[in-house]
Amino acid sequence: MKHNNKIYIIIVLFLTMIVNVEGQQLPQFTQYMYNTISINPAYAGSRGVVSIVGLHRSQWVGFGKGPETQTLSVHFPLRNDKVGLGVSFINDKLGYEKSSYLYGDMSYTINLSANVKLAFGLKLGFTQYKLDDELRIAEGLDPGISGIRNRWEPNLGSGMFLHTNKWYVGLSAPRLLNIDHNDLTVDGINYGIIDKVSYYLTGGYVFDLSDSVKFKPATLIKATNGAPLSYDITANFLFNEKFWLGGSYRVNEFTGALGALVDFQVSKQFRVGYAYDYPLSDINQFSSGTHEVLLMYELNKTNRIKSPRYF
Repeated sequence: MKHNNKIYIIIVLFLTMIVNVEGQQLPQFTQYMYNTISINPAYAGSRGVVSIVGLHRSQWVGFGKGPETQTLSVHFPLRNDKVGLGVSFINDKLGYEKSSYLYGDMSYTINLSANVKLAFGLKLGFTQYKLDDELRIAEGLDPGISGIRNRWEPNLGSGMFLHTNKWYVGLSAPRLLNIDHNDLTVDGINYGIIDKVSYYLTGGYVFDLSDSVKFKPATLIKATNGAPLSYDITANFLFNEKFWLGGSYRVNEFTGALGALVDFQVSKQFRVGYAYDYPLSDINQFSSGTHEVLLMYELNKTNRIKSPRYF
């Protein structure tokens, strides 16, 4: 009973920390369920092996200076499986804007029962926001441009991850501090470029349809201060523990997208995935869509047999 009370206190403190923080937005991914470490530090080490994930996303191909994002992450559990460690890097470019994120992740897991685990995570690192020199030269001494500091700013985030081998629920805020990358004020006007705090709620479940077919729906809800809610709904089928095939739907107040996903488990260690999004807004007149490629390599350094992981 005392053990459960401690857990409830930790949860309340965590929720208080997230809800009471107010606040550039983090990039979005179609294959978010395989790149969870980028938004939730509590995911670190949850796969039980050394997991290395790389992703490239080219959004709105054909649209001039459309968003491009690359991510690379590594995370793993320590020997007792209670503590997970990781590091993640994100490079995001939108038009003349460039953002880079370098963060370390740490998680601590509590066994609620034989099958249910609850992990708490902390993310610490730095964010850099910069503008292309081409724009700086074109705009000259525009105060909205000249005051931007091309340097790394510290930030932190937190997360929770409740999971079994069949389902998961995650809640996180990867950046909790409001960092202003342009602190210039002219004639009483503040030209601030402030990191927006985003809150992520994720979840998924694996249904056994037969011995060789599994069905896994997943969802991500993103809330950002000053922006509309964004919803991602994904449904995947897994065939013979080797081949994933599914679709996705994303919607918010201004835009949306329909997507298709395919993943192939090349070997026990190596996996490759591809996703395509077709925009549902008027931007589809100028773009052929969005392409996303994911590579995953996992190494189990122990001789222990791990149960299959579906997320």
